[in-house]
Amino acid sequence: MNKNNRLEGKVAIVTGSGSGIGRGCALMFAAAGAQVVGADINATTAAETEQLAAEQGTPIRSLAPCDLTNPDDVQKLIDFCIEQYGRLDILVNAGAFGAFAWLEEMDYYEGWKRTLDGELSVVFLACQKAWPHLKQSGAAAIINFASANAHNAFKPLPAIAHCAGKGGVLAMSRQLAMEGREFNIRVNTISPALIETTATREPLENIPGFRDEVLAKTMIKRLGQPEDIGYAAIYLASDEASWVTGADLPVDGGSTAW
Repeated sequence: MNKNNRLEGKVAIVTGSGSGIGRGCALMFAAAGAQVVGADINATTAAETEQLAAEQGTPIRSLAPCDLTNPDDVQKLIDFCIEQYGRLDILVNAGAFGAFAWLEEMDYYEGWKRTLDGELSVVFLACQKAWPHLKQSGAAAIINFASANAHNAFKPLPAIAHCAGKGGVLAMSRQLAMEGREFNIRVNTISPALIETTATREPLENIPGFRDEVLAKTMIKRLGQPEDIGYAAIYLASDEASWVTGADLPVDGGSTAW
């Protein structure tokens, strides 16, 4: 991974750093010059990301296990970052959990409520606990993850809770952008389509025809990769995007454009 200095001098927290989009962002932000603090519920995968960062010559530190639905754990994450680096400039809320089931099959507690906690509450808590330090930054950026499912339904995916959670992230982020305007806190969302990760390989490999339907919906005929999202996140976190806030950036191979 080529190093550059687009985020030099900035301190970033990346949640969900143990896998998928979170791991991609953590590694890419570190390569772009940021001091990165990762967090994940899975201490083993978080440590693997730390090892990968060390191998690329851009060490990161992480707090794991960290339950992002627990306010005390989130506060510990923010405190850990401030103890390590004395400031916080960027918050990347990549950590999430979602349960997938059709409406009539969705369990209220283990499916619906757990997904809203795992996709929406985790963003609220991280933003709330980080906010005082982001105000002090003077030039802070929050990158939240909505989804193509926050805009469009996707026929083969039983995503009612996921749609609700990510739709909430999209709306909440616009409100946060308004609340952050006086402190130069920029808040933007990225809306990915399906990204190939450990979590998404299960439906891609086990649901007949699922991969073909995903590719049929995209204009660019390949699956998205965490790096595709990481490049967009670096832009939104960088000073190059200093006049971008309250925006939603679709990174979806064109899938929501037709």
